[in-house]
Amino acid sequence: MNRLHSYLLILPACLVLGAFIYWPILYSVWLSVHRWDWLMPEPQFVGLQNYTIMLTSAQFQNALWNTALFTLVSVPPTLALALFVAVLVAPPTRSNRVLRSVYFMPTVMSAVAIGVIFDWMMNSEIGTFNAALRALGVSPVRWLSDPDLALFSLAMVEVWKQFGYAVVIYAAGLQAIPGTLYEAARMDGAGPWRQFRDVTFPLIMPTTFFLLILSVINGFQVYTFVEVMTQGGPARATEVILYYLIRVGFDSADVGLGSAVALFLFALLIGITLLKAATIGRKVHYGYD
Repeated sequence: MNRLHSYLLILPACLVLGAFIYWPILYSVWLSVHRWDWLMPEPQFVGLQNYTIMLTSAQFQNALWNTALFTLVSVPPTLALALFVAVLVAPPTRSNRVLRSVYFMPTVMSAVAIGVIFDWMMNSEIGTFNAALRALGVSPVRWLSDPDLALFSLAMVEVWKQFGYAVVIYAAGLQAIPGTLYEAARMDGAGPWRQFRDVTFPLIMPTTFFLLILSVINGFQVYTFVEVMTQGGPARATEVILYYLIRVGFDSADVGLGSAVALFLFALLIGITLLKAATIGRKVHYGYD
């Protein structure tokens, strides 16, 4: 009876997970081996044809490259800058608590609102970025209309939005490090840099590992900034995987191909996470012994 009571308690959670997570995944797997455009009366089984079309598509390869490049140029600066700032604001003073709150604010702001604001600020003609450059005597920059620069401009906005979250998480991790370790390091003659290198950085690795996984997942799922600021342009220079998925799955109504792209992204993120766990994760030590 106790076991039945336990099963009844977790039944609502299981129903929610099944209806909104597991069933959509299984249905996407089924759709990915069919051709269906919502107008066909019945989906047509095509086997792995959708995956073949996806992997051989130049547009998909371009979107995959753009997504990987976006992640590469946004994640390391975010974590490095956040760790630097977190070391400064980690002490639990009143001013530091205010600063952490200020840094965290962009994280809870609407991505659409942020995209609209930065789209205006990066406007080639009337944007505040170029206005500042003109005031310094520097030629204006085509932040969002230059194919070689647009993706990096979006990455800069991503860094600005995610930086505050990483600061708060890093600050929490830094506050968990026992002060006795720093006292022992100072008694051994260690200066600030050596304390950071030999005490802070090794003990903050679990936090870094967590933020790295989360940041890479966020990087591969970027969509809102692309939709609001560039619409995949110029010349598909900012078309990322999710934008490509929406375009083929909804705009072109190719549900089978869209499902194949979604499952590829799902498998790719799992693979990247497992790879990081097998490499970087081995260097992560939990505890202070």
